Amino acid sequence: MSLNREILEIARKARETSRILANLPTAAKNGALKRMADALLQAAPLLKKANSRDVASARKGGLAAALIDRLTLTDQVIQGMAASLREIAALPDPVGEITRMWKRPNGLQVGRMRIPLGVIGIIYESRPNVTSDAAGLCLKAGNAVILRGGSEAIQSNRAIAETLQNALEGHGIPREAVQVISTTSRKAVEALLQMEEDVDVIIPRGGEELIRFVVSRSKIPVIKHYKGVCHVFVDSSADLDMAQAICFNAKVQRPGVCNAMETLLVHRDIAPRFLPGMAEKLIGVGVELRGCPETRRILPLVKPARKEDWTAEYLDLILSVKIVADLDEAIDHIVRYGSSHTEAIVTRDYESSQRFLREVPSSTVLVNASTRFSDGFELGLGAEIGISTTKLHSFGPMGVEDLTILKFIVSGSGQIRL
Repeated sequence: MSLNREILEIARKARETSRILANLPTAAKNGALKRMADALLQAAPLLKKANSRDVASARKGGLAAALIDRLTLTDQVIQGMAASLREIAALPDPVGEITRMWKRPNGLQVGRMRIPLGVIGIIYESRPNVTSDAAGLCLKAGNAVILRGGSEAIQSNRAIAETLQNALEGHGIPREAVQVISTTSRKAVEALLQMEEDVDVIIPRGGEELIRFVVSRSKIPVIKHYKGVCHVFVDSSADLDMAQAICFNAKVQRPGVCNAMETLLVHRDIAPRFLPGMAEKLIGVGVELRGCPETRRILPLVKPARKEDWTAEYLDLILSVKIVADLDEAIDHIVRYGSSHTEAIVTRDYESSQRFLREVPSSTVLVNASTRFSDGFELGLGAEIGISTTKLHSFGPMGVEDLTILKFIVSGSGQIRL
């Protein structure tokens, strides 16, 4: 069978199965999710064994440390995958929800009802936990999913998918609800991106290069974000101890992810008091600082920031630092150089916090909290299928509800249009 034919068969099986999934009772979906969670925990030794082969190949191939971190399956990661599935099971079922009803002058009752998107294609790199998270979210929202992970995680993804498929089948749900494209050929991705009759949406997760590749070749709508250039602004009224803790967490806790802080903005009035201690703490754990000229007057040993630093997603222990005159300049900088991903303000001024929430146009905006909370699990979505920085049809971390769409429902009593 040719590769194109193989992908077409996968897409058609997904389309057929999506009709079954769209009408599954909530109890059946929740039971399957719990069974999938149990199966992952029981299969942990096999999953780690498969993953160890991927990690060994990645190290041999010189994969970056940040990507190896995302690739590695530990007991804690597997337990987190199972916990996500259980949390998804506990969420309200969005399918069939009527969000609004109103009556027209002619007596028609008009409403909007949530229905599944249908078939979702996920193209992703490095993170094998995406296999489980995506499967769980899509199932709860009544969608079939086609997964195509990166070649660096092929053994892990196959093992996780087979574990989940067996659990689904044991619960009376077709295993085709979750399918993995097992070939590592990029031509398989190109073939999938042409299946517009059978696949409803594509969600790429990975580096900017992968996402731009998908967008440039897809005939199917793509939900995407190119990169995460995330900012924290320390306002003049900030509690400096709180600001230091938030900034340290946002940069250091896990620097290789898209919601890590990449640029620190500091109000001019508190910069001389805040930056020396903040810099000492960051440099102490290996963070390289790159500062604007005003920052370097306070911290002479900091490297000078270049223009490209303001748009850089480092995914590493590197941080650009800029002193700004006020809230207006901070917001202007974010609008000009940001990526619509995640921004935070540290402030004790209510008006400043509300202006920041209103005027910063990113998909997640926080007050007095780390950017690392821009994550589906942390925001109570159970998990996330991805983060959208486009505005059609979802914006920010996407959970179960974001994998549905609203249709109009209309009830009449014989009305005809005159």
